[in-house]
Order: sequence, then structure tokens, then C-alpha cells
Amino acid sequence: MLFSNRTDAGKKLAERLSGYSGRKDLLVLALPRGGVPVAFEVARELGAQLDVFIVRKLGVPGHEELAMGAIASAGIRVLNMDVVRSLRISDDTIAAVAAAEQVELERREHLYRKGRPEPDIEGRTVILIDDGLATGATMSAAVKAVRVKKPAHLTVAVPTAAKDACDEFKREVDEVICLTTPEPFYGVGAWYADFSQTSDKEVCKLLERSFGAEE
Repeated sequence: MLFSNRTDAGKKLAERLSGYSGRKDLLVLALPRGGVPVAFEVARELGAQLDVFIVRKLGVPGHEELAMGAIASAGIRVLNMDVVRSLRISDDTIAAVAAAEQVELERREHLYRKGRPEPDIEGRTVILIDDGLATGATMSAAVKAVRVKKPAHLTVAVPTAAKDACDEFKREVDEVICLTTPEPFYGVGAWYADFSQTSDKEVCKLLERSFGAEE
């Protein structure tokens, strides 16, 4: 195990990101739910604003752990065409899964924000954080959606990742930080002693602590 839990991973990731500390334009965006405890520690160490950027994986029906793509705010949809073609997934199936995930995306937006506006991204230094990258589909949707909002600098940072997924983002963003790229990878959870699911309650609690500190 490389990390005892997501909090531990966040503290270690913050050390690697210390060069961003104190920047007035810095914004740390977490991918819920698992990315929030990691990003909370990073934002706290760097003295940065924390917020969430909500993305939903599009799982293959019957094999939901396998991502055929993802959706994010601003109407962004990313598809893994290798998976779509190999499993001959129809447009109607993709549309149905995307519609269901859109409902969950909007539920989380309402629950986590509690009426707070989305953060201003244009012209800012943005660090996108998750607890790890396997296929990278979810993060890819997040990157495309954030790019629409015109950040000055965009970094993807994760505690652990499949090497191929990590390398892929080097062509998409300004900087990629993957603390560890074990081979064989097995999956994100394989590198955490405690990889229990992060709850909505925990996400809300951490965001409220962060927003309260900013005020």
C-alpha cells in the first residue's frame, strides 16, 4: 500500500505541489466524491480556494465499473470509442446512460453547493484533483469542461495512476502530477490501505469547512 487513506494521499500530494503555495489566483477543484478528501488537504496546505467539479462516469450497462465515457457540466460528454466499438454499444444506450447520470450530476450540484455559485475559472491557475486515474475517462471530461472556462494554467494532480492514463494528460494540460504510476496498476483502490467509499455527508462536511475557512 502506498497510502493509508485519501487524507494521507492528499498530504503527500500537497508536498509535491508546494510550488503553487500562496498563489492568489490558485483554485483547487476536486472530482467528487473520492477526490474531495485528497483535494481538501492540498487546498489547506497551499492556502488555496477549494471547490468541486462534478463529473459522472458513463458505465457500460451490466458492467458499470467499465467506463465507456463520462459527462461534466457545460454539456461536455467524452466517449471511450475503443470500448464503445469493441462492445458495439448503440447510440440509444449511450444516450440513456448519459441521461441517468445527468440527473445524478444535477443532484450533486444542488447538494454540494447549497446555492453557492460556481467558482470563477477564467484566467486562474487551476489544479484538478482526483484520488487516482485508471482509464482517465472521468478526468478527461473534467479537463475538457474546465478548458471551456479559459483557465490561465491547468494542472492535473493525482496520488496514483496507470502510466498510460498519466501520459495521456501530458498532451491535454499544462502540467501533470502523478505521484506514483505502479505497474501492473490493478486499479486505484489497490494502492490505498483504506479505500472505503467517500459519502455525500463527508463531501459536504469538508466543503463547508473549506468555505468557512475562506470566509
